[in-house]
Amino acid sequence: MSHTPPRSYDKFPTVTVPGNHRAWSGKEVWSELAQSGSSPLVVDTYPGVDLDELAATLTKALPEHRILNVEELAAHPISRIDELIAANLTDDRVFGVMSHHTLVDFYDAGRLADLGRQASASDGPVVLVGWGAALVPLEDRTLVLADMARWELQQRQRAGAPNWRCDNVGEDNLRKYKRSFFVEWRVADRHKRQLFSAVDYVLDTNRGVAEAKLITGSAFHQGMAAAAAAPFRVVPFFDPGVWGGQWMKQVIGLDSDAENYAWCFDCVPEENSILLEVGGEIVELPSVDVVFTQPAALLGPQTYARFGAEFPIRFDFLDTMEGGNLSLQVHPLTDYIQDRFGMHYTQDESYYMLDAGPDAVVYLGLKSGTDPQQMLEALKQASDGGTQFPAEDYVNAFPAKKHDHFSIPAGTVHCSGANSMVLEISATPYIFTFKMWDWGRVGLDGRPRPIHVDHASRNIQWDRDTGWAREQLLNQVQELGSGPGWTEERTGLHELEFIEVRRHWFADVVEHDTNGTVNVLNLVEGPEAVVESPSGSFAPFVVSYAETFIIPASVGAYTIRPHGAGVGQKLGTVKAYVRGTETALPVKVSAQ
Repeated sequence: MSHTPPRSYDKFPTVTVPGNHRAWSGKEVWSELAQSGSSPLVVDTYPGVDLDELAATLTKALPEHRILNVEELAAHPISRIDELIAANLTDDRVFGVMSHHTLVDFYDAGRLADLGRQASASDGPVVLVGWGAALVPLEDRTLVLADMARWELQQRQRAGAPNWRCDNVGEDNLRKYKRSFFVEWRVADRHKRQLFSAVDYVLDTNRGVAEAKLITGSAFHQGMAAAAAAPFRVVPFFDPGVWGGQWMKQVIGLDSDAENYAWCFDCVPEENSILLEVGGEIVELPSVDVVFTQPAALLGPQTYARFGAEFPIRFDFLDTMEGGNLSLQVHPLTDYIQDRFGMHYTQDESYYMLDAGPDAVVYLGLKSGTDPQQMLEALKQASDGGTQFPAEDYVNAFPAKKHDHFSIPAGTVHCSGANSMVLEISATPYIFTFKMWDWGRVGLDGRPRPIHVDHASRNIQWDRDTGWAREQLLNQVQELGSGPGWTEERTGLHELEFIEVRRHWFADVVEHDTNGTVNVLNLVEGPEAVVESPSGSFAPFVVSYAETFIIPASVGAYTIRPHGAGVGQKLGTVKAYVRGTETALPVKVSAQ
């Protein structure tokens, strides 16, 4: 399932790169690179870029050049790398341990040095290509970063692509993803962050090598700076699921022939992409590059100080309209996720109801009087296939209606029921879900979905019963202020969670300010609104119903008002930011 807009970007907002830049496409890409001069051309790739296709294209397009595949000539055998990362991969189908390896760990230093000598002594032009090509020691070089968004990499793996240098084409996709998530992407991000300051060109390979687009390093950095200075959207992706629904197909206008859509990741910069407009061409790059190159301007000084160059807020959709219940689940406590998986913060979350059927419920917290041992024994019997788990005997099922907001701090048993459209406002570590019961289903691949009752049992907070959930987690709405045509409310999250959420109802202009910390918003009511700068520092930015958009910390003051079909109506936004990170410190954007 390709992300949407599916390779059609004409109506999707782009970040305009200022200045006199251009993007090369087609054969122009290789013609431009052929003019790099006498110094070796180094094309360093993100793992997942089709290296065979890239090397073949370079061989054909640059016949005078000698092509050196750095991976084949200098990488350690995959068996040695497997031994090195075995503790990170574990035996579990889903969960590993976050890797702190660097790419040099995967290479033979002597062979890298030998490649450097070969390239420097060559009589003719040389191309060094592969993940790690930039590790080859050279006095001079032209450096190209061939980049790709992680969502595209996942699509390729599902279609059969292996992990880096692995012979695992037919392996379980969950295990492929685990190797990528816990090892390859961690190593790759450390590596490419070191390349950004020296890169001469950036190559967009999201559409494949044949349709790659090339921009200069200067255009790349100015594009990242432009993104960190104004509102922007990342390119969402949509995915089916065993519990998926029909709401997004109908409201957002997705493929009507698709069986369902379960998820939409509309603000996950680690995996989404961002579109740059460069000289009239659209270039797609990983949105995490904005986080890596502009962390203080995007996140704000205090959020950056707290989380590092990591975007800590995630917005996504969970569509169960005409679908089924999510799995009954719990997320790890902070101490557990740090100790077991090496992740430094956990998946606190919330459900904001964009829509709900008359029978919609949210399963949340344990029923008062639940016996832990009895519940765990029933879960284990169900996971072994012996019986169905009577969830309603142990877990509260609270009625849910449109615009309700349910807080879900880590350790709280929960799931969204059928016939709901949830905007999930959460912390970013999104794969750390311990499923306890999946209603007897199998996954889309026909295999049983992973169940982790043992992990769950170590994290369930048994005192979060009916009374506690009702008093602390359900619709904790507090009006904070109002003015002509607007009202501001606080809707959460719980004090155990670090995300603050404010809701604004408005029929006129509403004044906002980032106060030095990144804001993430969604238009939860009304057809259309426009975000504007009181000082004119950015162009008016139009958003439609259910769209998520990011306001970088550097923006400061901004306004939102009804626009187009929304004029004359009462609109609503929810806004999330990291609680306690407002600052008076200046927030600067660096174009490098």
